[in-house]
Amino acid sequence: MAVTDPADEISELSSKLDTIEAVLDPDAMRTEAADLREQSADPTLWEDQARAQQVTRRLSHLEGELTRLDNLRQRLSDAETLFELADEETDPSAREEALTELAGLRKDIDGLEIRTLLSGEYDSREALISINSQAGGADAEDFAGNLQRMYLRWAERHKYPSEVYDVSYGEAGIKSTTFAVKAPYAYGTLRGEQGTHRMVRISKYDNQGRRQTSFAGVDVVPVVEQTDHIDIPDDEIRVDVFRSSGPGGQGVNTTDSAVRITHLPTGIVVSCQNERSQIQNRASAMAVLQAKLLERRREQEAEEMAALKGDGRRAWGSQIRNYVLYPYQMVKDQRTGHETTQASAVLDGEIDDFIEAEIRWIRRGENGST
Repeated sequence: MAVTDPADEISELSSKLDTIEAVLDPDAMRTEAADLREQSADPTLWEDQARAQQVTRRLSHLEGELTRLDNLRQRLSDAETLFELADEETDPSAREEALTELAGLRKDIDGLEIRTLLSGEYDSREALISINSQAGGADAEDFAGNLQRMYLRWAERHKYPSEVYDVSYGEAGIKSTTFAVKAPYAYGTLRGEQGTHRMVRISKYDNQGRRQTSFAGVDVVPVVEQTDHIDIPDDEIRVDVFRSSGPGGQGVNTTDSAVRITHLPTGIVVSCQNERSQIQNRASAMAVLQAKLLERRREQEAEEMAALKGDGRRAWGSQIRNYVLYPYQMVKDQRTGHETTQASAVLDGEIDDFIEAEIRWIRRGENGST
């Protein structure tokens, strides 16, 4: 039975926040943040740029999460006061304002609850996302570009740093791209986005204005860390260098600084052209390759475990979401059933509701629920 009395709902939300805090452990977060502040004050930290960035990003994340928890506690208290004042003054507009704030609180606390579900081995990692245009020709290339923008806008909305490592341009959009979302728990948050995405719309590239269906594949892997052991012998890779290019083949660098690495045993190919230095591009490409090999190992281990359990639910890969822009507007997830008619907003990065539904769906599958 749904809670209808505001006082009861505030009490229920307060209890839910208690449960969330019991999982997130704000005291431990404060202790870790204090340690990271001490590390960040050490002037020698920046002698290792990668380590320094990791420390500062983690500190920023912890401070943001602690502020978020404190703000939610304060908003619950303020909402209670708002309802008391509205009832005392019999002010309908004040009560409406309090109800609006309560609805916002419910959404924000439910969103924070999702974080407590991210308990997988690599869920706390940053994420590497690769997008490839598939069937659909020019429309597929355009759709792949739409998806890249959707994820980058989502990251921007949440103030998560992102970095594009490589883009292979086609005539109408992008053939493939790889970029990172550099925020803690980005992998756990986004891993449900992996699979084939399908777009239906009137083609911009058909002079008869016919409806076109196109496809793009999304791959999400966790960023490797120093504790990961991914050994890649030199004789298992082929390194090619080439000149970086922009849309339509426009040169963006006058030297052969872009790097493509092929992992011979698996056939995995990665490239990086965002840095000016060939050495930097090679290091970034190797990091991407290590991440893909780490995910490949994780998937193999998961498949072996699923085979032992007789559980095939993990294979959510193929087609996962439809984006329909014609003859009506609808975005619908094939697995969770979540849908919206706000297709333009989704393509502009408003995908949190889809992500939250995915996380709950994946967690139910991992727990063996139906």
